[in-house]
Amino acid sequence: MDALRELSAALANVVATNAPSVVRVEGRRRRAGTGVAWPEEGVIVTADHVLDREDGVHVGLADGGLVAAIIAGRDPSTDLAVLRIEGASPKPAVWSDLQDARVGHVVLALGRPGQTLRARMGIIGTLGEGWRFPGGGEIDRYLESDVGVVPGFSGGPLVDVSGRVLGINTAAMPGRRTITIPTGTVRRVVPSLLAHGRIPRGYLGVGVQPVNLPAGLQQELHQDSALLVTSVEPGSPAERAGILMGDTLTRVDDRPVGSPLELLNALTGERIGVSVPLRLVRAGQTRDAVVVVGERGLQTA
Repeated sequence: MDALRELSAALANVVATNAPSVVRVEGRRRRAGTGVAWPEEGVIVTADHVLDREDGVHVGLADGGLVAAIIAGRDPSTDLAVLRIEGASPKPAVWSDLQDARVGHVVLALGRPGQTLRARMGIIGTLGEGWRFPGGGEIDRYLESDVGVVPGFSGGPLVDVSGRVLGINTAAMPGRRTITIPTGTVRRVVPSLLAHGRIPRGYLGVGVQPVNLPAGLQQELHQDSALLVTSVEPGSPAERAGILMGDTLTRVDDRPVGSPLELLNALTGERIGVSVPLRLVRAGQTRDAVVVVGERGLQTA
């Protein structure tokens, strides 16, 4: 009984410690989401999908106050967004990477969809390697707990029994799974959002669709599928590189590309402005090209 009381008190202390750092995010017509205070003053990290408008966003504080917020940056590819508020300085959360996290560790999901802070307890159910979010963003580790999908908790923290934030919870996953964007990813994405308002990504300026390669080309290129170029934007990097509609793109910087997502993953921000070798098939013959990667705005490839 004493052990249970001690555990109960310890968990309550974790919630109380994090309460000043967890805020309500009013950025959509329906239920509000949650956000977490970043170490930089006036900066709130939340989930991108809880924001369905650009203006009229507000943040509800632990003391009951309500302040206006502006969206400083958002990245749908990792489901992360950053807000800036003025006139209030929520206590920064203590952020921690996953070096000590293990499957079976007890964790708490915290949310503030209303005036009061809410908590749910669970365990880390899955802890895996890096992966790609459905939006295409690179996530450093796969972290899934059994806290379940709770309306309004997206954008809130997953914390360990020491009160450290392990990442941002999001329910923007197929099958209504709740996963956590780990702190390592948050630390990588947030500075870029604050600096640029987005995550810079490269683009070629082509429309593509997956195709299966003929058997002979599969053996020659050691890959089964590639990307048929269905359109080339005028003035785009692809046009300047001599890529034509009807070409089949097989590799970017020696990385096989067999799906649009693989092409996006090959066009990372550090390649913007860099000459990158391509391999393509034209009229049944393989040939090489070089493209200077542009910066993607609303383009998809």
